[in-house]
Amino acid sequence: MKISFKSDENASIQIIFGGSKNDEFAFSAPAAKFDDNCGNKISQAAKAANYKGGANSVLTIHAPIDGFATCVLVGLGDLDKVNAEAIEKASAAAVKSVLTHGAKSAAILVQGFGENDVQFAASAGLGAKLASYRFDKYRTKLKDSQKVALEEVSIDVAEAASLYSQYDAIADGVYLARDLMNEPPNVLTTNEFANRLKELSSLGVEVEIIDAAKMAELKMFSFLGVGQGSVNPPQIAVMKYNGGGDEAPVALVGKGLCFDSGGISLKPSGGMEDMKGDMGGAAAVAGAMKAIAGRKAKANVVALVGLAENMPDAGAQRPGDIVTSMSGQTIEVLNTDAEGRLVLCDVLTYAQEKFSPKYIIDAATLTGAIVISLGSEFAGLFTNSDEMANGLSKAGYDSGEKVWRFPLSPAYDKLLDSNIADMKNVQRSGPGAGAGSITAAQFLQRFIKDGTNWAHLDIAGTAWQSGSDDARCPSWGTGFGVRLIDTYIADNFEK
Repeated sequence: MKISFKSDENASIQIIFGGSKNDEFAFSAPAAKFDDNCGNKISQAAKAANYKGGANSVLTIHAPIDGFATCVLVGLGDLDKVNAEAIEKASAAAVKSVLTHGAKSAAILVQGFGENDVQFAASAGLGAKLASYRFDKYRTKLKDSQKVALEEVSIDVAEAASLYSQYDAIADGVYLARDLMNEPPNVLTTNEFANRLKELSSLGVEVEIIDAAKMAELKMFSFLGVGQGSVNPPQIAVMKYNGGGDEAPVALVGKGLCFDSGGISLKPSGGMEDMKGDMGGAAAVAGAMKAIAGRKAKANVVALVGLAENMPDAGAQRPGDIVTSMSGQTIEVLNTDAEGRLVLCDVLTYAQEKFSPKYIIDAATLTGAIVISLGSEFAGLFTNSDEMANGLSKAGYDSGEKVWRFPLSPAYDKLLDSNIADMKNVQRSGPGAGAGSITAAQFLQRFIKDGTNWAHLDIAGTAWQSGSDDARCPSWGTGFGVRLIDTYIADNFEK
């Protein structure tokens, strides 16, 4: 969809904002002017519908005056508390409501909010683009009434075009992450995932693929063990973007299980189809790299995604196996469904040895336990750095992708001690077992070098959603993590 910044009185759909003041319906300034031009027909319709202007509530008014097609009135809630996020969400709600309306053009009226016009207009554009995402490539029988007809959304603040260009790059990153998440696993194999990342080279990202043979040379036997039961070979995609001079890069690491059956420790069949999304961390990291490179960020960032498929083949890894990681530490595999950490530990080791980052963030759909703890509202944050905790928490609130910090402690770490190896990949299940997300993070921390600032994001509850009341997330794959990581980089590492 094209987002432009111009006045368009001829657009088939005019989108205006309402809200409340002192618990009574009221128009925003630009909406009040529009209502006057319509002979107060909009306010009459709102009164007749008992419309209150609640946040993101939509009222569609057809042909309020002769020669004019449709007006969409969307609520902002309390008009005295309007901010950019409220505009973004409301614009998304309005645009989503008219995507299949049949009209090709819509205009959002923002001019008149005052000193916030530029910021609000850019946010309106971002909300519109995020809401317009669809993943219909495999649907062959859509009726015309189900197809997206809307082609352009114009916003009446020309000065916002420059700011929006940054947001547009971020939205492109979210789109990439959602596309990767939504693809079926028979299409998005490890090879296909890696091939799609090569396309980032057009943005100045250097992409290198490390194949299974090279991984064996590097002694990544923890990672390789996860994928040994699949016909789709494990591999690592390394993406490098240099926009910050000679500074050490920030390293991003993503878990990329293109499908996770659980392996020999087979998952229950109910809901197993969702395990095509067990590469949500890799999708987030890839999307963040597209956003960072797309907006030409003045920072050095390297991203590594570990791609594998966990299957129960005759040659698959068994519970009870002991594997040696790239770091030299040995791991007793008690549960082959705790495979993400076996992938990440080797990629984390390689990232540190190859690039010597001072800061490293990994993102992974790592544990079901985090879903029990936080649902789909927050991602879990684990870190050895208060600085990173504060920065990521702020970035989470600013981007709308919120995180909640969990503890790390030797008291939890000892739960992973093994009698026959350096560690086990899970604590044994049964009475008294718990803290699954924490012990997973404690496992990863064993592979972080002293002096490295590290944060782990467990996004198992936020990477996909079966249903959402947020119009910015219209698909199963949310693209969570792209905006969070991009905001954190912008706040802390750009010159």
